[in-house]
Amino acid sequence: MSHLEIWFLAVGLAMDCFAVSVATGITLKQTRWRIMLTMAIAFGLFQAGMPLIGWMGTILFSHLFEQIDHWIAFGILAFLGGRMVVESFKEEEERHMPDPSKLLVILTLAVATSIDALAVGVSFACLGLSSWRQILYPVTAIGWVSFALSIGGLLIGIAFGRSFARKLKAERWGGLILIFIGCKVLAEHLLG
Repeated sequence: MSHLEIWFLAVGLAMDCFAVSVATGITLKQTRWRIMLTMAIAFGLFQAGMPLIGWMGTILFSHLFEQIDHWIAFGILAFLGGRMVVESFKEEEERHMPDPSKLLVILTLAVATSIDALAVGVSFACLGLSSWRQILYPVTAIGWVSFALSIGGLLIGIAFGRSFARKLKAERWGGLILIFIGCKVLAEHLLG
């Protein structure tokens, strides 16, 4: 993967964090740095850690599916992207936002937004990232982008509220980015 693809992937994954952060900012209604930094750090750490876990698990068993690894990477990215696009069409009222001042809520949101990243870690192994040196850059990029977009989302949610968040459709754009990367992986492998 190129550096540009890694950054696009990081942005695609972080869109869940961004969308949840905007909704949380709407709930907070004012800047509360302790809560905001706790949430952004948790989102960044979980978004970086989950691909690492998925990658490590897959590396152990990669010899079992080397012939179909490109299809697995495509399937995972297309599924996750498609799910994000579908979720983006749900109304705000269908998304319940719990109290963001509680650490357990923040950790639950961090896990929920990073499950997709676990599957992306599997696709990293399928793409041939086989050493710690190769995986360190992508997971670090994912963590930092998730942290930054979480802070940005919180500030946007606080400043602009519901009307802006509805128009932005961050989850939809993030999903489309993941689908595009999945198609590119498949095309590169099939077309040489």
